[in-house]
Amino acid sequence: MTSAPPIIMDQTHRRADVLVEPEWVEEHLDDPQLRLIEVDVSATAYDQGHIPGAALWNVYRDLKDSDYRLLAPVAMEDLLARTGIEPGSTVVCYGYAPALAFWLMKLYRHADVRVLDCSRGAWMDDGRPWTADPPTPTGPTTRYPLAAPDPRSRADYATVKTAIGRPSTAIVDVRSLAEFQGDRFWPSGAPEPSGRAGHVPSAIHLPIDNVCDDRGRFRSVDELRQQLAPIATAPVGDVITYCTIGGRAATAWFVLTYLLGHHNVRVYDGSWAEWGHTPAAPVTAIACSSAS
Repeated sequence: MTSAPPIIMDQTHRRADVLVEPEWVEEHLDDPQLRLIEVDVSATAYDQGHIPGAALWNVYRDLKDSDYRLLAPVAMEDLLARTGIEPGSTVVCYGYAPALAFWLMKLYRHADVRVLDCSRGAWMDDGRPWTADPPTPTGPTTRYPLAAPDPRSRADYATVKTAIGRPSTAIVDVRSLAEFQGDRFWPSGAPEPSGRAGHVPSAIHLPIDNVCDDRGRFRSVDELRQQLAPIATAPVGDVITYCTIGGRAATAWFVLTYLLGHHNVRVYDGSWAEWGHTPAAPVTAIACSSAS
């Protein structure tokens, strides 16, 4: 990879080693070590157009199984091979849930993974390169022997259940108010007869809808600290973030860990898709004034 951006903090304290500007990506589209990943929950937008060379990671098809659990390591190795990612690749994520792909790569300790600091819409509006063609094969199928997952960035169901009511751990629900209160299970409001709506008991409601501006660029450190208070402005112990499928939870983890410098933040990647489908999981639903 040529002329990688320096690891510095600019005037707004933006981490240049994990956030890349669209100009840099456009200049490096032909670099053989660059791998672009668009993350979405379907192929619809990607098929209509994407950044040249970008591969699609469909959350429901590629990253989760039918029970909404994270893909197994062998499946992750296969996904990386199909995407052409090698241990030395520079991976840049963008799209609907780029932080989820970033978190997944860091879970398996990939060295160089970054997030494009603009939305796909802003990229298009600026007239940057765009195509509906599938990416050109990079050559022979790669092999990526995964490192052991990093336990410091992931929380499972048992960990979250144990953390309920524990003063040293903040369980942070980053979904919408309607989801938190139990008015809806999925963000869209689609019915889910097999699941229960609500939130994890003792969870703090801290939606993250406004961490980026209207161009998809992360806001300044001061703005992020204000939005994510009290977690971002007060000393806390362990933090566990969750949402519905992990995308928003990973975004909160990314902001808290990489842009605000907090430690001991983990993503509950099973999130409400798992919790709300688990009969034994305790659920608080404000909307119906009940808890189980």
